[in-house]
This record gives sequence, structure tokens and C-alpha cells, in this order.
Amino acid sequence: MLAEATVGQPESAAAVSPGPAAGRVALAPVGLVLAGGISVQFGGALAVTLMPRAGALGVVSLRLGFAALVLMVVCRPALRGHSRADWGTVLVFGAVMAAMNALFYQSLARMPIGPAVTLEVLGPLTLSVLSSRRLLNLLWALLALAGVFLLGGGGFDRLDPAGAAFALGAGAMWAAYIVFSARTGRRFPQADGLALAMVVAALLMLPVGLADAGSRLAVPATLGLAAAVAVLSSVLPYTLELLALRTLPAASFAILMSLEPAIAALAGLLVLGQALSLSETLAIGLVIAASMGAVRSHTKAAGGGRTEAAGA
Repeated sequence: MLAEATVGQPESAAAVSPGPAAGRVALAPVGLVLAGGISVQFGGALAVTLMPRAGALGVVSLRLGFAALVLMVVCRPALRGHSRADWGTVLVFGAVMAAMNALFYQSLARMPIGPAVTLEVLGPLTLSVLSSRRLLNLLWALLALAGVFLLGGGGFDRLDPAGAAFALGAGAMWAAYIVFSARTGRRFPQADGLALAMVVAALLMLPVGLADAGSRLAVPATLGLAAAVAVLSSVLPYTLELLALRTLPAASFAILMSLEPAIAALAGLLVLGQALSLSETLAIGLVIAASMGAVRSHTKAAGGGRTEAAGA
């Protein structure tokens, strides 16, 4: 979601001159995005506590299953009237969503949530840097790499290699998620495409989850916690973000999303007791700064391009 600003967005909100009341109202969508970030990261922390009961992949399958059920009931997407290309986009989007969640939860099973999210956010950051093609973004990329190097204790010996690889893979899938989320949004009204893609993701993960956890997935306590994880990590954040994006510029949204590694570190501390060292905290700060810088520079470049086009 970090590179959401790279995708063309409606500018109706920006075209209206804000008055004093609008300045006060502008705080509302910011609060929605921050609430969504808190929800998804604390949901991730809760998922970690569920892994001893159902395994990482079992938790993913339950989370996606419950989220798909809720979204299908709420959105009631039409199944007819869509082209083969529409369904192809949904299938790929669902597969990407399944892979993103599976890889990320595998990383959470092996390393603290704060560093895992920090590595994951490199995927959207890379997408933002590459889509901008400005020399300044090389600075942001180097800053992010410095943060990752510091996160690894200067030699990556403090990070679980498999956990780090899973987190980086989840980041690559996050970048793909951004691309196919935009494509799906252009082909389906409201959140219909998201609901259908969530069903695809849930169906893809169901046999994997059963193979990983088996009958443990049917334990009532496990089902209850998994439903809570689905609401916190999927349903509530997606709803809040959709509401926020009705009035919040995409660039502002992307900058706020850059704070997710910090929120994840806080969730890890409060829920899981995962305290970070000073160097790890500084590393997360460097990646956040790089993410914000990349988004801001891309936004300025896009704004400059529109100005030049208008003056031509």
C-alpha cells in the first residue's frame, strides 16, 4: 500500500479549496488510516499467539477464510457480467494475496514482528522508487538499505535467515498486491473485486492450512481467535482505508502507511514482549524515513509533470 501514490488517483478532493472546516475534517481520514494500521499490526501480533495452536499456515487459512466470508456477506459482489480478463485479474490478485499472507506469517513465526514488517515494507518502497525514476530516489533506496543493514546487526547474523527471506518475499508480494489491487479496483465497483479475490486466496490456502494444522483448525477457541485476527488484520483495516481514501490524497495515505513498521514494533512490545534494541529502533526509523522521502519525491515529480502539461 505504500506505493499507492504511484497509481493514478482521483483528484476531486485536491481540486476543492479547503476552508477552515475542511482543515478540521481532514484529521478524520488521517485518524482512520492510523486506526487501520494499528488494527492490522495488533492483529498480526495476535496471530503470532495463535500459531502454537494452528501453525503459521493454518492461521493464514483461517484468517483469509473468515475475511472472505465477511466481505462476501457485506459486499455481495455480482458474479455475472464480468469479462474473462476481469476474472483473470481477480484470480491473480487472489493468488498474490494468498502468497503475501503466507510468506509474511512464515516470517512472523521466525522473527519479531517489528523487523519483519520493516523488511516487508521494502517491497512497496522499491516499487515507489522504480516508478519515480528520479536520482533523488537513489538516496532513499540507500537510506533504506542502511536501515536493513543496521537491522541485521551489521552482518545479518541477528536475523533468522529463513524469516528474513520470507519477509522480503512478502514485500515483493506486497508490491504486486498494490499493482493488482489498482487493476481490480478499475474493473470492479466498490470492494467487489477485493471480496472475490479474498475468496480465491482463501480457497488456495485451505488445503495448505489443512496440511499444516489438520483437525486443530476446528478447535472452537482457535476459530474464535482466528475470527478476531481476520477482523483486526483484514476486514477492519480495509474498511477504514476505503473510507479514508474517499477524502485523503493517495500520497498522504502512502506516507501514513510508512509508519507501519513503528506500529508493528509497538504491537510486538505490548502484545508479545518483543523489545527492540537501540540499533533495531534506529534501523526501523531509517526505513520509515526512506519510505516517506520516496513517496514525497514521487508526489512532487508527478505534480511538476502535471504543471508542465497544463502550461504546454
